[in-house]
Amino acid sequence: MQAIVVDRFGGPEVLQVRDVADPAPGDGEVLVDVGAAGVLWVDTAIRRGAGPPHLAAEPPYVPGGVVAGTVTGLGAGVDPDLHGARVALRAPHGGYVERVVAPASLLVAVPDGVDLGAAAALFGDGATALALLERTPVHPGEHVLVLPAAGGLGSLLVQLVTAAGGRVIGAARGVARGRQVRELGAEHVVDHGRPGWVAELHALLPRGPAVVFDGVGGTAGRSAAWLVADGGRYSSYGAVGGPPPEPGPCEERSRRLTVVTMEQLAGVAADAPRRVGEVLARAARGELRPLVGAEYPLAEAARAHTDLERRRSTGKILLRP
Repeated sequence: MQAIVVDRFGGPEVLQVRDVADPAPGDGEVLVDVGAAGVLWVDTAIRRGAGPPHLAAEPPYVPGGVVAGTVTGLGAGVDPDLHGARVALRAPHGGYVERVVAPASLLVAVPDGVDLGAAAALFGDGATALALLERTPVHPGEHVLVLPAAGGLGSLLVQLVTAAGGRVIGAARGVARGRQVRELGAEHVVDHGRPGWVAELHALLPRGPAVVFDGVGGTAGRSAAWLVADGGRYSSYGAVGGPPPEPGPCEERSRRLTVVTMEQLAGVAADAPRRVGEVLARAARGELRPLVGAEYPLAEAARAHTDLERRRSTGKILLRP
């Protein structure tokens, strides 16, 4: 089968297509033919050797992990009814491959009405979005800034916050992305790629949003943290634009802010199956849809990483083996 292998840390060019032996399921394991594999920003950081410690990998390794596909092989002790099942999972040995082997206990059933691409897009980002809202709840009528709102995770936050009764201001670069964010439920859109977006948002909400979900960090993240209303909540979950801001204890006390740092992500995986099941059920009911911006053949993983890092795509990026 084909697999993408990283032999050394570096740019997208280190993602090499290799022919490798098909895996065989052991006791309690299943073989899954991958229909779609998610490409995450953290995949690019790990490839550069700059990934978070709890997700560190050493070359040679197969990147990725979030996949959806069909069970085609069973190891000893596995329920025979699983054969042919459509499932989503986080593959323990990487997901940029044509087939994966994993413990049957890791599988989450993909309900009817949800295709495998949508399942892969929802698996990681959907579970994380629910976890963010559990740690920083939104109350009906509250104004919520989602930064960025047109990414794979941000687009789901827009929908989930709206469903919870929040009034979303989505930050998105460009007219096309802004239009998509409005279609997902945002009441207002600001272009955080343009000078003056902070003043625009301040004019819209002089007291500031009650909640900010910041997946950008850097200069934009610092501006977003400054905008939070007194007594509001700031939740950091990404740093694609630079280190996330860290309001000091004095500022937190004087403005009565609740700050949830990126460390919250370290514990997300423990309860992921429950959250994945919930987002897939919502998708099956038509209540939640992933924003898939681009799909690439498995062999073009390097191009997928390049486009992700250069922000050429909106929403989620998928690989199709």
